[in-house]
Amino acid sequence: MSTNRSGIEDYALIGDLHTAAMVSRTGSIDWLCLPRFDSPACFAALVGDRSAGQWTLAPTAGGIVTHREYVDDTLVLRSRWEVEGGAVDVLDLMPPRGDDADVVRIVRGVRGRVDMRSELVPRFDYGSVVPWVVRRGGEVRAVAGPDTLLLRSDVPVQVDDAVIAADFAVAEGDEVAFVLTHRPAHNPTSTGREAARALEETTTFWTEWIGRCRYEGRWQHEVRRSLMTLKALTYAPTGGIVAAATTSLPEQLGGVRNWDYRYCWLRDATFTLQALLGTGYVAEAKAWREWLVRAVAGDPAKLQIMYAVDGRRRLPELELDWLSGYADSRPVRQGNAAAGQLQLDVWGEVLDGLHLARESGLQADDAAWDLQLALLDWLEGHWDEPDNGLWEVRGPRRHFVHSKVLAWAGLDRALRGVENHGLDGPVDRWRELRDRIHADVCDKGFDAERGTFTQFYGSRGLDASLLLLPRVGFLPWDDDRVRGTVDAVQRELSHDGFLRRYDPEADGGADGLPGGEGVFLACSFWLVDALAGIGRTNEAEQLFERLLGLRNDVGLLSEEYDPANHYHLGNIPQSFSHVGLVNSARQLSGASTRTSSSREHQGLHGD
Repeated sequence: MSTNRSGIEDYALIGDLHTAAMVSRTGSIDWLCLPRFDSPACFAALVGDRSAGQWTLAPTAGGIVTHREYVDDTLVLRSRWEVEGGAVDVLDLMPPRGDDADVVRIVRGVRGRVDMRSELVPRFDYGSVVPWVVRRGGEVRAVAGPDTLLLRSDVPVQVDDAVIAADFAVAEGDEVAFVLTHRPAHNPTSTGREAARALEETTTFWTEWIGRCRYEGRWQHEVRRSLMTLKALTYAPTGGIVAAATTSLPEQLGGVRNWDYRYCWLRDATFTLQALLGTGYVAEAKAWREWLVRAVAGDPAKLQIMYAVDGRRRLPELELDWLSGYADSRPVRQGNAAAGQLQLDVWGEVLDGLHLARESGLQADDAAWDLQLALLDWLEGHWDEPDNGLWEVRGPRRHFVHSKVLAWAGLDRALRGVENHGLDGPVDRWRELRDRIHADVCDKGFDAERGTFTQFYGSRGLDASLLLLPRVGFLPWDDDRVRGTVDAVQRELSHDGFLRRYDPEADGGADGLPGGEGVFLACSFWLVDALAGIGRTNEAEQLFERLLGLRNDVGLLSEEYDPANHYHLGNIPQSFSHVGLVNSARQLSGASTRTSSSREHQGLHGD
């Protein structure tokens, strides 16, 4: 039986732009993969129990934090406990990556005297490997296979059965630091970070980074915090942005809809570029665009919907059967079989994202256009095939309306590239095909009786992705078919005002999976945008404020939410949810943005 003590919404994030750790309200780090986001976890209690690895640092009396927050505009987490006899703060952080990955935990006495306990349970390969733990000089080492963890602390520690523990007390003004460092086992020597310096470097990095934000609209605090979350989910060496920091957090408690989201999805590209460029982060947008071009290079027929943070293509899905799963939600998965699905919309997403980059001044060289020509050639020959759709359904392939519309969008963006940027291409052929796809969708994907587009050709079901049709320019916002679709989607997919992706029971169960799921937060932000687009601005703002209210105490959003029981579902933090927040805030506020400086535009052409 799983012994998870915290809800998904009870976790906070710290990270170093290579990986991230999830810290609970009980003071335990229950999830951490090293050395990068998609590496095997050394703390996996989040999807198992203590024996799968965790690090607890809290008052001996236990309990949950009285209050916690990120320190100013940083990713330094401060957790305060008010207990009998005093108060204490714990600062958790991961400094910007040097040669090693470091987790720094600093205990500060605030008032009175508080007894504390640190209990480090290091495990490798998602809890399946118990390391050899040995003292070496002033540090303790945990070694197994390719990995070494080194712990240095300001207080003595004891080692018992591969558990490293310390009992100590702090009075007002006292400070006790712990530094955990990851190194390759074949090269375990490390000079290590000094805790105070690590805190200073981390604070400086995040303060300077968010200082470049050029968002000037409403909800500035919420937008800035979401942008910092997106930055924390960025793999710095390549610019790739993972969908989430975790794997297998369930979309329904006890269910099987548990997926590994520690990879980069192509369909996030345009939305993410909009969020970054619209808030002044040109360098980050450029890095994401370049990751995109590298990842999709090669045979256009083998375009995948997702890739590893370094662009690796093989993401075999395995079930980790020794883990009990979050709240007994099995299986726990590593990898994602959806990487091998046919999802036609990603060709359009890539072409749309690269078009947005061109329109924003992030112009690529001729080789990048040659790549897009190859993608277009493939799309021309395959747009009319059934596929698995953007929701990665594991049932039969269908002619999903969203997939066809994105094929239309890919051709439309190519035409604009020729017309607006002087690129070369067969415009007459593209224009004819674009118009043919448009007519096909309007003929086969629209239910005239109900006045709405449908999930797929001939379907009675609806899909939240239909809200994106006017957003990509397929039809104008004032078209009656758009208004009818917005009304129908809101009416049929709404749960307590928030949106589900689709009805999993419609059309006999199109997704091929048992069970249900919560409301999907990114789709709910799409509804905000759609309501604003058709002129129902007050309703859009009310929904947006309700969505902001779903954020946890440190401003994080997961993938989904259960309105009946008021808890988060799915992996956390979810980049798509935070991108949705940023883009909806920008639309509702009519915010003006400017780039950080003219220097940021230098070198953006001909790259």
